[in-house]
Amino acid sequence: MIYLDSAATTLQKPPAVLRSVLYHGQRAANPGRGGYAQAFYASRVVYRCRTQAARLFDAVDEGHVVMTSNATHGLNIAIRSLVKPGDTVVVSGYEHNAVTRTLAAIPEVTVRVASGPLFAPQALLDAFRRQLPGADAAVCTHVSNVFGYILPIGEIAALCRRYGVPLVVDASQSAGTLPVETESWGAQYVAMPGHKGLYGPQGTGLLICGKDASPQPVLYGGTGSESQNQAMPDFLPDRLEAGTQNVCGIAGLNEGLRFVRERGTAAIAAHEQRLTRLLARLLRERCGERVTVFAGEEQSGVLSFRPNGADCEAFAAALANRGFAVRAGLHCAPLAHQTAGTLETGTVRASFSAFNREEEVRAFADAVCGELKK
Repeated sequence: MIYLDSAATTLQKPPAVLRSVLYHGQRAANPGRGGYAQAFYASRVVYRCRTQAARLFDAVDEGHVVMTSNATHGLNIAIRSLVKPGDTVVVSGYEHNAVTRTLAAIPEVTVRVASGPLFAPQALLDAFRRQLPGADAAVCTHVSNVFGYILPIGEIAALCRRYGVPLVVDASQSAGTLPVETESWGAQYVAMPGHKGLYGPQGTGLLICGKDASPQPVLYGGTGSESQNQAMPDFLPDRLEAGTQNVCGIAGLNEGLRFVRERGTAAIAAHEQRLTRLLARLLRERCGERVTVFAGEEQSGVLSFRPNGADCEAFAAALANRGFAVRAGLHCAPLAHQTAGTLETGTVRASFSAFNREEEVRAFADAVCGELKK
């Protein structure tokens, strides 16, 4: 099988990640919940991961790095901490259901969509400039999970600062490949999964809390600290980390972070973008008018296309029978498809990681064109 679905999860992990999960599953106890060696060891494992993440993602300090189970968990904390019933929130036209469903669950929230065409950052900035005045919060993805469109998040953050609007960034598709600059952006929160571009295990994630963030827990329970109080601790990260942590997963995530830092986000991004451009060129040259390719300048290692005259999900199933793993449909992001004009059809999405190779891309393009000729 050739795996081209890393926007959902990176299947190929650095060997050190898997070794670390197994090793710590046999040696790490419950962090913060015992005065013996294995519990102290588990606490050190978690601390090391926080420290690496704080350096990589421009956090105030390691205490502002919160362990979550995935990006959706982090986005729920961030959004529910900032947005109250009756508030007005600005979002981009490319948000995932992790954002839009969370907002929809808060009563009487008005959502303003700052929308612009694909791969047109200036139009998007103009839309944010129109929508931000008077808003209570803004939520914006860094990279579209459907189209790989890199949104101008630095400029959007600057607009939020100008209008005094707190910002939540969804870095699900950018963490590990693009610079994530929490404090430089002035973001209140940046949420990300551990299992995608950070090459950690599933069930891991990070929420980077900004200097002035006042997060509210969505989960209550034991933290190993201030056990005499019935209120959650008022300090980070304990305030947001109720219950036993996924120490084995965090240990694996720590190795994934190490892999990203050693290889370098710029090198990983360049590799993925080179494969994206190659696939876009091959599909256009070989398949011609039989396929619509969604590609542009501001694009990461994600490429969507539409096989003209064919059902996207059936087409992806046919590719799976040929040994290619891709995703088709709406990708849990109907707003992005509505913005791009693909809501009725969806798209087929190929997404890359540091472990994909050029020959895999060429084989995939041959398979796509072969199916289109049937």
